Amino acid sequence: MRQKTLLIDMDSVICDLMTEWHKRYNQEYNDDLSVEKLLCWDSEKYVKQKCGLKIYDFLDEPGLFLNLKPIENSIEVLQRLHTKFNIFIVTSSRTYAYTEKEQWVEKLLPFIGKNQLIFAHKKEMIRGDLLFDDAPHHLLAFTETNRLAIAMDYPYNRSVNVPRVSNWLEFEQFVNEKWGKRDG
Repeated sequence: MRQKTLLIDMDSVICDLMTEWHKRYNQEYNDDLSVEKLLCWDSEKYVKQKCGLKIYDFLDEPGLFLNLKPIENSIEVLQRLHTKFNIFIVTSSRTYAYTEKEQWVEKLLPFIGKNQLIFAHKKEMIRGDLLFDDAPHHLLAFTETNRLAIAMDYPYNRSVNVPRVSNWLEFEQFVNEKWGKRDG
């Protein structure tokens, strides 16, 4: 049997983008934005009016992506899954983020490495058996290709009808139950 290929998103799946992004916005605009308040993908709907679309400018600040913290258990689970599956990190990107994401992967996920990192805005075009993502538009587009998409559960993606997990241990269990607990 051919080894399955898992496509894994970076931001808000492997690393915690929302906490740092919202912290920068909250400091500048004296607000209390958090991921729990985002009921849809469009963050500009949840910020102060004087900020509006400028919320996305924080994503272009040098150092933001380089210093994100891994989501709990993400690195350990990826290490285990890497022995059973082909893993590609598939992420979309902005300005500085290309280099910073590559450096982040090299530092924290050397067992995967930058050669398994794909930058794409249309993730459904990448060959793989499963996409683990948080963005509603990526989850929907991938399922429209008749492949399996799994959501890292957040309020902003709950309208998408796909299997969902709330953490990396649940994701690992899901994948192992789906494709067996084969040894390396």
